[in-house]
Amino acid sequence: MNSFFARKFVVQGIFIAITIILLMRLFYIQVISDEYILSAENNVIRRLPIYPARGVILDRNENILVQNEPVYDLMVIPREVKPFDTIEFCNLIGIDKKGFDRRFKKARSYSPYKASIFEKQLSVQIYASFQEKLSNFPGFFVQNRTVRRYPDSIAAHFLGYIGEVNQKVIENSKGFYSQGDYHGITGIEKSYEELLRGQRGVQNLMVDALNRPKGNYADGKYDTVAVAGEHMISSLDKDLQKLGEQLMKNKIGSIVAIEPSTGEILSFVSSPGYDPNLMVGRQRGNNYMALLNDTYKPMFVRPIQAEYPPGSIFKVVNALVAQQFGLINENTYFFCPGGYRYGRQGFMGCTHVHGSIGLKGSITESCNTYYGYTYARMIDQAGMRPVNAYKKWRAAVSAFGIGTALGIDLPGERNGLLPTSDFYTKRFKNDRWGSAFTISLSIGQGELGITPLQMANVMAIVANRGFFYKPHLIKAIGDENVIKEEFLKKNSAGIDPAYFDVIIDGMSAVVNQPSGTAWYSRIPEIEMCGKTGTVQNPHGKDHSVFVAFAPRENPKIAIAVVVENAGFGATWSAPIASLMVEKYINKKISRPKAYMDRLIDANLLPGSAKVIRKQDSDSTRNKTVLTEARVKSNE
Repeated sequence: MNSFFARKFVVQGIFIAITIILLMRLFYIQVISDEYILSAENNVIRRLPIYPARGVILDRNENILVQNEPVYDLMVIPREVKPFDTIEFCNLIGIDKKGFDRRFKKARSYSPYKASIFEKQLSVQIYASFQEKLSNFPGFFVQNRTVRRYPDSIAAHFLGYIGEVNQKVIENSKGFYSQGDYHGITGIEKSYEELLRGQRGVQNLMVDALNRPKGNYADGKYDTVAVAGEHMISSLDKDLQKLGEQLMKNKIGSIVAIEPSTGEILSFVSSPGYDPNLMVGRQRGNNYMALLNDTYKPMFVRPIQAEYPPGSIFKVVNALVAQQFGLINENTYFFCPGGYRYGRQGFMGCTHVHGSIGLKGSITESCNTYYGYTYARMIDQAGMRPVNAYKKWRAAVSAFGIGTALGIDLPGERNGLLPTSDFYTKRFKNDRWGSAFTISLSIGQGELGITPLQMANVMAIVANRGFFYKPHLIKAIGDENVIKEEFLKKNSAGIDPAYFDVIIDGMSAVVNQPSGTAWYSRIPEIEMCGKTGTVQNPHGKDHSVFVAFAPRENPKIAIAVVVENAGFGATWSAPIASLMVEKYINKKISRPKAYMDRLIDANLLPGSAKVIRKQDSDSTRNKTVLTEARVKSNE
């Protein structure tokens, strides 16, 4: 009897133990482990993110600059993959077996049970042929998305490009981004990312054992709709931008054109440039490296990142500041014997022996001597210690937007350089220095560094007779055409409007009188006011610079052109600017074809671009890929 009860308790104990083990296993499967639920859900319900279309970007006349194009990401759930013909699979999507193995290993390392991207951005043509045989490849499915397309292949630096988010971006996004999402990396795409990106949606699909969609789960009750990004109306004039890029072909430099009455940027040319379509598609990585390694730095955004001494165009600023200080006026004359003597033995040469010359003539004929005397008055004869006078002068110059970023709606803008008094005190080891120590600033040389955007903004100030609006590239946002409030604020340069008349007289004569330095660039029936500059370059040939606005009354455009290593401003930059001005105001160019051909055909690059031929390092092709390192402007 005791033996019976003992066996009874043993059997009960075994059953209890088995029950506990089964319950624990069931608890592990249902609560702790996600292995089975993920596998089950992936076999029944597939949750697909619906990527929204990014906002379209238009030019100021609502012509398309950037649009969207459908592509297809090939996804894989490694645990569901069954044996299939990998050779056929590779041929269909254009990869080799080595590339297949590497991609599959990466996907399995990420998760055997979760879907991940196997191959990005299949074209419509590849997808069409692959879709017919998709059922032959269990574990694989296709996910729709859109990528950018640039129909005119222009304005790459302004527009920027998008790319896949990295882990850091995902972590900083507070849950918005996940693996496989794209975001703006440069240009407008980055500056307005939160508006352009839209909102992701989710689609829950029922699939069968062969991985074929069988309709929406619960009739779409749990789906969410993707919300497209806001469209942007840019300030850019597409036709003007095209002309600018054409004129800067085979040249290094910039063109920035601004509408003075609004601060809207009409043209934003950085040369050499590149085709923005190179930054889209499966060869994006190879193209990026070729551009990055190009000698001429086509990805460098010169209008806001290159800093140059402004040269003679800075005389306009010094003339206005000196008038505001009450130290010169339109009747102030200095004698130019061919240069300006300063200090004990210093001599700053002038372009000519001008003799007695007034303020208007000093602008028209670009007299260095006049500005040597003018600068000396501002620093040495201001009724205060020179170091304090310099601080006063610097504050007046900085009001023109020089030496600090203007706040354009693009990432990466540089401040330029407007040296402080402390900079010179440290250099000269005391604070008793005067104008003779910094005389090069009188003619825009020395330590000054100004971006092309700042040069164009100075012209907008002159055109407006003393104020400017913050330069910007997006004119209006969304269906309601929202304009950022900061772009509507009027900024004063601190100069009385009365002091601009004599300067504008001189700038008009620069272009429209035979004695002017840009007479060759005058425009029929348009009074353009400008100033040439030939900027000393310690690393090679001088830079050619020209700034202008037009017409004189009710100005429509202010412009700055910089052509590196090109010599005189009147030879290259001024003619380029004059064609841009004529095109914008008249919508056509009336001058002889030979006038424009000389500029377009000129190759002012210091060397020749090379074509680099190399094997595709991604092992995605069984052929040699030709990587064109030569960019648009270098062809």
